[in-house]
Amino acid sequence: MTDLDHAAAALRRLPPSCGPVRLVAVDGHAGSGKSTLAARLSAALGSAPVLHLDDLATHEELFEWTGRMLAEVVEPLARGEEARYRPYDWHLRAFGPARALAPEPVVLVEGVGAGRRALRPFLARLLWMERGPEDSWVRGRHRDGPGLSAFWDGWTVAETRHFAEDPSRPFADTLVREREEGYEWLAGPSVTASPNQIITHRDDPLAAN
Repeated sequence: MTDLDHAAAALRRLPPSCGPVRLVAVDGHAGSGKSTLAARLSAALGSAPVLHLDDLATHEELFEWTGRMLAEVVEPLARGEEARYRPYDWHLRAFGPARALAPEPVVLVEGVGAGRRALRPFLARLLWMERGPEDSWVRGRHRDGPGLSAFWDGWTVAETRHFAEDPSRPFADTLVREREEGYEWLAGPSVTASPNQIITHRDDPLAAN
């Protein structure tokens, strides 16, 4: 069994946090590998739904999407209902047709700010990609190419400001580091400080040391 299989099993065992849903956030700096981790976790969970926060953010509101997230996603899921949101088209600069998000046992939310304070009460687990900002941004710039260099210049300023005002890492349950094969799962700051652990390290990589 791979580390992702162990992680998926641990997430399934968590108590629901948002109605019947275990809402799991994958946060970290832009370019840190959040989307890849979320996709791999989704596969290990049997195609669990993934909400990409890039679908809620816009050019004008890089981080001011909390209202849309709560109204369109969190509140319906908390009622055990299907959520419907309109993903933003970054090329057309407009919201597209509504997309459904089913209240599956585990729903993943990935993106910068997924662990913000307004969402943490609804999270079953907060995962943080343990890669520094500069390294992450270099990867992101390389991925997106020179055509988006101006956007990245503005993004890094906005991201730095966001995490200064509303940090996620101090509240992470698990720090995730990329390895050549798979991931290393470490106890996050919030778990280290907590006397009550849901899952033991022996049982699962998501648990504290």
